[in-house]
Amino acid sequence: MKLRSEHQPRACSAQPAPEAPENCRRAALFKRAEELLAKRMAGGDPLAHLLKGQLYYEEGLYEEALIQFEKIKDTDFQAMYQLGVMHYDGLGTKEDPEKGVEYMRKIVDSDSPKTRHLKFAAAYNLGRAYYEGCGVKQSTEEAERLWLIAADHGNPKASVKAQSTLGMLYSVSVLKDLKKAFFWHSEACGNGSLESQGALGVMYLCGQGVCQNTKAALECLREAAERGNIYAQGHLVEYFYKRKFYSTAAALAKRITETDDIDTLAKITDCLPASVAKGVAMAAFYLARCLQLGRGVQHDPAAAKKYYSKACLLDPGVASDLELAANLGRI
Repeated sequence: MKLRSEHQPRACSAQPAPEAPENCRRAALFKRAEELLAKRMAGGDPLAHLLKGQLYYEEGLYEEALIQFEKIKDTDFQAMYQLGVMHYDGLGTKEDPEKGVEYMRKIVDSDSPKTRHLKFAAAYNLGRAYYEGCGVKQSTEEAERLWLIAADHGNPKASVKAQSTLGMLYSVSVLKDLKKAFFWHSEACGNGSLESQGALGVMYLCGQGVCQNTKAALECLREAAERGNIYAQGHLVEYFYKRKFYSTAAALAKRITETDDIDTLAKITDCLPASVAKGVAMAAFYLARCLQLGRGVQHDPAAAKKYYSKACLLDPGVASDLELAANLGRI
């Protein structure tokens, strides 16, 4: 389970970086924002360095962002938080997970009211470090403890990413508990998690941690698929195929398999790259099966071979499981 850092929550009083009129080009908008922030810095605005750092960070100019955050890290916890993420993930600097952990721990342990809106996200990131054993000694139990703090009983203002991650943790790890997994995916889904909405659909479909409910499953999977969840789309392909709606399965699978940039899609949807890859791999395998057997599409063994290969490259485990099912005559 390869995780991503939690985005920095905005403080209630935080102001967005200034913007130029919408009809300006992006480059002109960026330049205008820089100019306005320079004036605010000259006027002694205490937020100017943070906003300039955020502007650079969101534009992917990580080295410039790092400079701004470093200037105010001792007086601004939001800058400290961003530096923690950047050092942990190696953004604008070489990876230094120990320093990233140090900054996150300072926020989690701080009594300052200025850290209130950062604590849940910092606890999630610290949990990620323990889960990955990066910057600290690996401990799934400590990761669980920190994620439970970050999830805060399903509080929508807490870390929704922690809630979703707990759902995944209780699905696959040594702490496997499908009822807990269903609970946390339900909480995260209710708080807007697209990742958990797809996972809930699969749990309803397979009766994992909850009584099997095909109607609820399809509601979750279809809505998640419409919102861009590729994992949910892959499971819909499987659902249509197994019910012999071959044309529908093949058409959906064809659209999904046009996806090549897994990482970009993962960022856009805020889903794990592994989940996106799994969804595309499922779609590729079932499309290959349709092409091989002429189900819902014209028989095309050469194209089938190509899609089988794509499935294997994207997720060998998924491809192996589906190949076994095909050999046993289940699909």
